[in-house]
Amino acid sequence: MNRKTLVLPAVIGLLAPVLAACGGTDSGDSGDAIVVGTTDAFTASKDAPAPLDPAYAYDVGTWNILRQTVQTLMIQPRGEGDPVPEAAESCGFTDSGNERYACTLREGLKFANGDAVTAEDVKYSIDRARALKADSGVFALLSTIDTVETQGDREVIFHLKTADATFPFKLSTPVAGIVDPDIYAKNKLRDGFEVEGSGPYTLQAEVKNDELVSAVFTKNPEYKGSLTVNNDKVELRNFADADEMGTALSKGDIDLMTRTMSPEQIQKLSADSDDTVDLVDMAGLEIRYLAFNTDDPSVRSKAVRQAMAQVINRGELISKVYGSQAEPLYSLVPASITGHSNSFFNKYGEPSVGKAKSLLEKAGITTPVKLTLHYTTDHYGSATKKEFELLQKQLNDSGLFDVRIEGTPWATFRPAEQKGEYEVYGMGWFPDFPDADNYLAPFLDKDNFLGSPYANSTIRGALIPESRRAADRLSAVGSLTEIQDIVAGDVPVIPLWQGKQYVAAGDDVTGTAYALNSSSTLQLWELGRGVSG
Repeated sequence: MNRKTLVLPAVIGLLAPVLAACGGTDSGDSGDAIVVGTTDAFTASKDAPAPLDPAYAYDVGTWNILRQTVQTLMIQPRGEGDPVPEAAESCGFTDSGNERYACTLREGLKFANGDAVTAEDVKYSIDRARALKADSGVFALLSTIDTVETQGDREVIFHLKTADATFPFKLSTPVAGIVDPDIYAKNKLRDGFEVEGSGPYTLQAEVKNDELVSAVFTKNPEYKGSLTVNNDKVELRNFADADEMGTALSKGDIDLMTRTMSPEQIQKLSADSDDTVDLVDMAGLEIRYLAFNTDDPSVRSKAVRQAMAQVINRGELISKVYGSQAEPLYSLVPASITGHSNSFFNKYGEPSVGKAKSLLEKAGITTPVKLTLHYTTDHYGSATKKEFELLQKQLNDSGLFDVRIEGTPWATFRPAEQKGEYEVYGMGWFPDFPDADNYLAPFLDKDNFLGSPYANSTIRGALIPESRRAADRLSAVGSLTEIQDIVAGDVPVIPLWQGKQYVAAGDDVTGTAYALNSSSTLQLWELGRGVSG
């Protein structure tokens, strides 16, 4: 997922609080809720009226709402490891070829409104997302499904088109969330901020001036699943920027803050001796990269993209912008993920203007090459502008490029990128699940997340399917490495860095070490109140 702080598109005209679930919540008052701050922006958009429909949502912000409210058959575990049953009592492949996957639902499952959850509801939900094919591209996560079969009220069987060892991970993502057919229409996305599910919480959303400014999650009394819910109520409150969010924490207006803190804020908290606020850093799998519209005349030549890859200095970028909060990345697949390869470093080595000049001369490219680098001003944190100013300087100082940069709000940036209006643009990715496949297929396969015109028949037709056949992911390393090497040669993207993730909380909040998992999933059920130390 897309993922990812994506601005949530909402419905124009929703100016009053919206009741977004039927069970367990009686008002918008957060009462003694644990209050969590975020800078994720949830903004109304006429073009995208169904931001919280599981068949549409595809970003870390929207998914973090859906993961609290809409149940999936499987769920990523508290720490690391393979997915475990959630709405399901058990799941597993029933054949040696990883093409038939069967799940048995827990007994007595109910939606928050009291309706029973059945195998037919699971089939309906999955088939609905596949059929709607929302332009967010999230349906592609379910692309290996051929048919969904039910046997009785509790048995669901997935017949896959090809072997897919990553399928259990995909069933843990919100696009596979179970929805009530009486509420979610088969042929239409559900507009607005209402969410109905069988997850650990119900949701009440407060909407002002076409923005979701607060989401109150109340413990769902009907919930049956694998999670232990350690609180009765959590409020997710939106802030304009990291400084405003930090001020709210210092004043005690919120209990915890997460995405997205600024580098300066994290440095200050790390050095602060104030023992009333705890800063928790944890391994993260977020990546940042430049992407190309490979059909655009300015970057159609592979030599131009290769020359950029040869000039960019990741070390300088990180030391001057992010410090210890990021590490250089030389592949779409981050370090610590099985199958990672430093393919870009292996091909280009240290930054070299001389080598970049030779690449352009051999291809007959006239220099300086004029380009515009596009970035979003309000989506990945306040440091993004500084990052792109430095990228601009590196490229222009080489004498080989004449680069200008342009920042655009996400609500405009994302549709323009999808339409191919930008030749080069900066994006981030928070994994849908922690497997190398999820750092490759969403960018390189058919119906990819970027809408990229780049297509490599070997990657799509042979290497991705081959890698998915390997139940033991170590066995997939060969095909995964070959994919990364092809990408380093063709350069449809340039990976830049991978980052850590942070939570800052008052010292009376417990469970902060598990507030985020490695995929940046917000696990609100882990939070509680107690005495630190």
